Amino acid sequence: MARNIEIKARIDDFSALYAKIALLADGIPDIIEQDDTFFVCPNGRLKLRTLAVDRGELIFYQRVDQAGPKTSFYSLSETQDPNGLRETLTLALGSAGRVIKQRTLFMVGQTRLHLDRVKGLGDFLEFEVVLEEDETEAQGIAIAEDLLERLQIQRQELVDQAYVDLLNQRQQHPL
Repeated sequence: MARNIEIKARIDDFSALYAKIALLADGIPDIIEQDDTFFVCPNGRLKLRTLAVDRGELIFYQRVDQAGPKTSFYSLSETQDPNGLRETLTLALGSAGRVIKQRTLFMVGQTRLHLDRVKGLGDFLEFEVVLEEDETEAQGIAIAEDLLERLQIQRQELVDQAYVDLLNQRQQHPL
């Protein structure tokens, strides 16, 4: 399976962070509308990411929930019928939640930096240091830690849960 090192942080000033990342980025960002449906999965997470009516990705991944850099192992398969696949998987496995977001994707070397506007949650920074087969987790963590410092992200801003978990908690315990 492919691997990356992930970090997620809650952010207060989307525009200010956008400007900082733009100075580091390899080019202009992509804006991506994402609709992620999560399914009941006992040994990891399974989500269907709808990108368009005729384009989606089924993604299985495993990672620990912890603040700071963490390794994620994942496998991805593309689909041309995300709505049909969502219906089938919901019937077969059950739905575990849904996350709708607008993602601004920057590339900085081998790292995908996401500025996410998550419906019902707010704004977040998430980045994934994509590891080459011969790279160690320690090398990826070093890259992630360097980016945290360069972007001036404080430890107390780090988030240890997936968006779907945060949304499900909010629904169970509204303010």
